[in-house]
Amino acid sequence: MAATKLDGAGTQKMKTLDEAHMSLQSIHGMVERMAIEVKNNASVGILPNQIKRSAGTLQGQLKGQFGMIADMFAAMILAAGRGGSEIVRIRTLREQVAQIRTALDMAASKVKKDHSVDIVMADD
Repeated sequence: MAATKLDGAGTQKMKTLDEAHMSLQSIHGMVERMAIEVKNNASVGILPNQIKRSAGTLQGQLKGQFGMIADMFAAMILAAGRGGSEIVRIRTLREQVAQIRTALDMAASKVKKDHSVDIVMADD
């Protein structure tokens, strides 16, 4: 089996996906801190605003290459900003984090499949 590597466009897309994955982990941490605050009957404070700000940045970064995932972040922004029960909001945000993580993993697999190039070894 020949060794493969990513072409230039694939490398850039993977870099974008890796950055999005790291930022999604930080958003997930904020969602879980929000859940702990609700469980302790404390105020969630500015956590929903931080989630919206981080998701907005990621939406802008992903819009050019991964429009469907950017739309998922737009839905997360709407869910973080809506009123109502905090428990329902946390459940919704958790589900969206899981969906986005799955979409990022699927996009990474697709990029690896579509942009892989065989490595040609030079003969001595």
